[in-house]
Amino acid sequence: MASSRGSRAEKVKRIFQQFDTNKDGGLNREEMASLVVAVNPRVKFSEEQISAILDEVFKTYGEFIDGDKGLTHEGLLRTYDDGAGDVDRDFDALGLELNPDSSSVQISMVSDEASSSSIVDERGIIDQNKKKTVAAWAASPNHGIVFDDTWKIVDDLEILIKRLKVKQAKEGKLKGDNVDVYSDAGWSRELGPSTEMSEKRIIWDESGNDYAQFVKELGVLRTRADASRSREEAFDGQMAIGRVLYEHQLFREALVSFKRACELQPTDIRPHFRAGNCNYVLGKHKEAKEEFLLALDAAEIGGNQWAYLLPQIHVNLGISLEGEGMVLSACENYREAAILCPTHFRALKLLGSALFGVGEYRAAEKALEEAIFLKSDYADAHCDLGSALHAMGEDERAIQEFQKAIDLKTGHVDALYNLGGLYMDMGRYQRASEMYTRVLSVCPNNWRAQLNKAVALFGAGESDDAKKALKEAFKMTNRVELHDAIAHLKQLQKKRPKLKASAGADAEAPFLIVEPSKFKRVNNRTTPRQDLANALEIRSFQRLTRLSRCEVELLKKEMNETEVPVSYSGSGIPEKSIRKAALEVILRRLLHFLKPETFQGAVKVINERILSVMDGSGVGRVDLGMFFAILAPICGSSPDKRKRIVFDALMWRPVNEGVGQIRRVDALAYMKLLRAVYIPSQGVSEMLEGVSEMLEVHGDDDTSVISFPEFVVMFDDPDWGFGIMSTLGKLENKDRTRHGNHACSVCRYPVIGSRFKEVKAHFSLCNQCYSEGKVPSSFKQDEYRFREYGTEREAMKDKCMFFNLHSKNSSEDEL
Repeated sequence: MASSRGSRAEKVKRIFQQFDTNKDGGLNREEMASLVVAVNPRVKFSEEQISAILDEVFKTYGEFIDGDKGLTHEGLLRTYDDGAGDVDRDFDALGLELNPDSSSVQISMVSDEASSSSIVDERGIIDQNKKKTVAAWAASPNHGIVFDDTWKIVDDLEILIKRLKVKQAKEGKLKGDNVDVYSDAGWSRELGPSTEMSEKRIIWDESGNDYAQFVKELGVLRTRADASRSREEAFDGQMAIGRVLYEHQLFREALVSFKRACELQPTDIRPHFRAGNCNYVLGKHKEAKEEFLLALDAAEIGGNQWAYLLPQIHVNLGISLEGEGMVLSACENYREAAILCPTHFRALKLLGSALFGVGEYRAAEKALEEAIFLKSDYADAHCDLGSALHAMGEDERAIQEFQKAIDLKTGHVDALYNLGGLYMDMGRYQRASEMYTRVLSVCPNNWRAQLNKAVALFGAGESDDAKKALKEAFKMTNRVELHDAIAHLKQLQKKRPKLKASAGADAEAPFLIVEPSKFKRVNNRTTPRQDLANALEIRSFQRLTRLSRCEVELLKKEMNETEVPVSYSGSGIPEKSIRKAALEVILRRLLHFLKPETFQGAVKVINERILSVMDGSGVGRVDLGMFFAILAPICGSSPDKRKRIVFDALMWRPVNEGVGQIRRVDALAYMKLLRAVYIPSQGVSEMLEGVSEMLEVHGDDDTSVISFPEFVVMFDDPDWGFGIMSTLGKLENKDRTRHGNHACSVCRYPVIGSRFKEVKAHFSLCNQCYSEGKVPSSFKQDEYRFREYGTEREAMKDKCMFFNLHSKNSSEDEL
């Protein structure tokens, strides 16, 4: 049993005493040579071999060499701890016996069949790092080794790993990646204080013959474990093999052992937990999530037996969910971990980071401050708190938090990068460029930092340095947007109007912002300025969420296939409401084509714009039917299909289900909510007040229902409905349209989408500048009249009509 492990140190002591013939407390070269020969009776050594072995031992363990006395007892113990030999085999080979009543050692003859020590077999591969073979986990009462035979397997495995490491190091195959400068991913393997991954990430070469031989020999050890006397001992062996492999970052092989342990004891929580960890490190986030869920299922069966590990499972499950982009679901697990273990500062930090990731900044601030209260030197928590504070506009506090992170962890890339962004937002461009320069000193190939440095330098007026930095960024990544940025920078320098400024006078601004009443339309085909501004914002939301790529029929499919129990709101109205985490799962199916990080960004803007309005009380639940109705107008497909799905979603709600029509009061509530979400001119508070008043006025007395055609009339109303959808459709159809060489007279970018031409001054504006009311400062007029051109063909047609009309008028004048 594990208790017999205590005899290990006693055996080393007996071996040391046997060969310390002069009793001076050290093994000199002669005594050490005798030890090597005695424990390897089947090996015939030459003097050169013995000398090489001793040179390596005395060089490697120099800190344990006591002058002329030689290797101390602690040094010999360390050689065994480092896997350079097997204590039990050497002890048996020497024929020694433990005698608790006497320090004397009984010596017997050594037979030829005695197993040889690996001190000689591995004489050239003693680990320079001198890391202990037996980690703290091995003696843990919950995770430790139970059976004596398992210790022997672990010792043999350490020898195999050490042999592989030395071979790959000699051939230059073993690589390390220093990841200490980056924010840790919150990956904690044990409950309590952070047990982070090694600062040096080991990258093994798995393609060579040496690795194949290692796997083959590893298979022999696994077979030994499986051939144990009982299922429990086999499980102990496989778990120990997996843990040792995991500690040495041989994750793929560790996963094999953990999966085998799962087969041996399916209801044990530990192998599922360890297999989940391996899968995550290997980038298999879905498989990791499944293993952690299996661990939770096993915990329910096992009762309080596994309570100590539950917080950690929830933490690592949350991290795996974040790897899939499921941040709302991750928040639920981090909260659960923090509830189960209130002192789990890492769970609180991860909760704060995840809340920040979905745009819930106040809640993020609270969680991060709690994590810092528990662990004041938590650099990553200070960094994320700085980001949350900056998002809330508390820039001075944010600067302090970023600086704390940098002070705690010199070269903290995230803190430096985010602090640079904060200075950029504050207009302190010189300070921003300094931050990005520090990022590049740590990560020279960070093209985003290089690009931001260029922008900061340009903002600081250092155009030449900005161009150099921009070109460097382009060398790092051949992204087309960088090429466009360089071209636009050159264009700005060529076309920027010369600013005239007399002494003591301000230079003239390149554009004016004109009040809406001075913006006139030539005809009704020209989009009103405010409508375009609202539609552009909705279109931006579509792009961020990629919902325009989601066909609206998928919403109907979800309604048909999703079973949602009916619940009752505070007003007693039945509804199909679900938690945000469950809603996120539905969104993942709808946006299945998105990568995890892109999906995470989509969920953030959906949470900020839609869910925050729908869940105004903060209970964390959303009316699913109403949510589908809110999404439908901005999904892909024709406007008629979108309106139909909106109506179907409202009919799917319990208050209207099975009727074929919807209540007028529900339609009005939907319109209020829709406008509050998508049209900024109507505030959320105004919407909520309007709905409350409407329900108070109508209440149960208003039982009138409306059909789909009547609903469409309400929907298309420009003042009370969503009439802006026609403008949105125009943007969707023409947002890739280019107008030859026409550039916007204000921002100088090529015009893409609609072009708005002022009919008197003949300058052109892009969608954005027109919606913001910007005109070139060189054209000052009492009013501006614009004509909209969706395509260049429309402009040519309009020009032809103008010339025809002009020719006709000239002829009439002549007559």
